[in-house]
Amino acid sequence: MNGWKSTLINHRASIKDAIECLNNTGMQIVLIEKDGKLFGTISDGDIRRGLLKGVNLNDGIMSITDGEPISVMSNVSRIEAIKIMELNKIKHLPIVNKYNKLVGLHLIDGSSCEAKAKNAIVIMAGGLGKRMMPYTENIPKPMLEVHGKPILRHILDKAKSEGFHEFFISINYLGDVIKDYFGSGEELGIKISYLTEDKPLGTAGALSLLPMQKKPIIVTNGDVLSDIVFKDILNFHKHNLADATMAIRPHEWQNPFGVVEIDDISITDFIEKPIIRSFVNAGVYVINPQSLALLLKNKYIDMPNFFQYLKEKNQKVIAYPIHEHWSDIGRPEDLTLANSKENN
Repeated sequence: MNGWKSTLINHRASIKDAIECLNNTGMQIVLIEKDGKLFGTISDGDIRRGLLKGVNLNDGIMSITDGEPISVMSNVSRIEAIKIMELNKIKHLPIVNKYNKLVGLHLIDGSSCEAKAKNAIVIMAGGLGKRMMPYTENIPKPMLEVHGKPILRHILDKAKSEGFHEFFISINYLGDVIKDYFGSGEELGIKISYLTEDKPLGTAGALSLLPMQKKPIIVTNGDVLSDIVFKDILNFHKHNLADATMAIRPHEWQNPFGVVEIDDISITDFIEKPIIRSFVNAGVYVINPQSLALLLKNKYIDMPNFFQYLKEKNQKVIAYPIHEHWSDIGRPEDLTLANSKENN
């Protein structure tokens, strides 16, 4: 983990700058400086709430910052600082001197190592990968290599680094390639079980093959590489008392033409090459056991349709906006781009 000074950012910075700072440090907080003094903070949650409200990434950070941050003097003990964080339900506490100049940062958990997680992760790896032909002629898409390592291995390694150890992998097309490579997961220090689809079941249908679960499960598509912290989306899901949570990401598309707005035949406005903003499914989910029980065994259903079904059953389905790096390896050019980027 980087030192606390890596979280510092000038008050004139943009939201995009803050996101880069969050992603680079991994500390889930940005400390805002003005004239060398603590001016505000931005948490990971502030960014996500801003995304839901439709903020522009080029907007200034002052549009989403907490301008009255809680801080402590450097003479406050670590034990007392933890009590303050617990009382205020915060994970970070800036340390300042008598001039309000930043001198440090308390974290609720000073340890950088992750405790063992008890939730299972399901990786959907049974798709045909038609858009990736001819690459997927003899190998399933999640086994395509990025920086010399299968996509699936990247997902497993990242999840293991967060403390997750129990995995289920859904397989269908060329599933033996995956089983032969990973086996039981023992060599990786994890446990892998397989959900074998006799026929394609969609991005949610394979979950009907799971043994009964006692805790919410995390589900991720097997062709998604991202810096999403699985424990963060899991905590978000629990905190909001959700039945099912879907990670979503902002997507912008610029119309290449000038748009003419009309009312009947009257022209009301001209908008030159407008930018259309929306959210798209990021292929990562958290689902409660009670929701999984609503799936019909061996019945085809995709995840968006399953979420819609849960909504119709009056279950609480929510969105988790992400700002982290995210890449869907769905086309040959995506694979080329992923391999061209620096290996972190």
